[in-house]
Amino acid sequence: MRILLIEDDAILGAAVRDQIAASNHSVDWVTRLDVATDHLGSAAYDLILLDVMLPDGHGVGFLRNLRMKGCATPVIILTALDQISDRIQGLNAGADDYMTKPFDLSELSARLNAVARRYSGNPNPIVEIGDLQIDLAARTVARGRRPVDLTAREWALLEAFIQRPGQVMSKAQLEERLYAFGAEVESNTIEVHVSRLRKKLGHSVVNTVRGIGYRLGNAR
Repeated sequence: MRILLIEDDAILGAAVRDQIAASNHSVDWVTRLDVATDHLGSAAYDLILLDVMLPDGHGVGFLRNLRMKGCATPVIILTALDQISDRIQGLNAGADDYMTKPFDLSELSARLNAVARRYSGNPNPIVEIGDLQIDLAARTVARGRRPVDLTAREWALLEAFIQRPGQVMSKAQLEERLYAFGAEVESNTIEVHVSRLRKKLGHSVVNTVRGIGYRLGNAR
């Protein structure tokens, strides 16, 4: 997943960013709502982690405005405001989950994965494709019941396809899922990772749609 983190606390922001990266997700971290707006206008995100009290505004108002504009990207609020009324306000504004600070980083990872699964239309963490058994929660893959080791990029690519079954994803869209802003991306990166996935999981696990991109296939 590509995640936008909006958090102005330097220590917490760095910890959350590192946790997300360690979970093999791409993350862009900003500290202001105006910068977040610019990012949302420039890239497609799978999930937003949103602080409430920010230097240039209130996160709940920002979220409400996003929803009014038709933005359906899932949002998890991260805040020190722990009153029931605060939770209600955040959820009514369009948040998909609400975590109060301090929180456990492992729980945050579990929650963002759960929200992502719901939005992909696949709330079950176990996915079977041909002879593959994929556990989205444990982030493991088995082929014919034998474990298969994937690199962080290979897993991120496979997850991108699983979250959009049947949809063709362009090379640019896949690069956005794998890399944060400013990261250097070689021209043949996606082709290389797709080739490696096919070798490990079966040639037909990813189908090429000539001139357009790639989509999830059936492993054999």
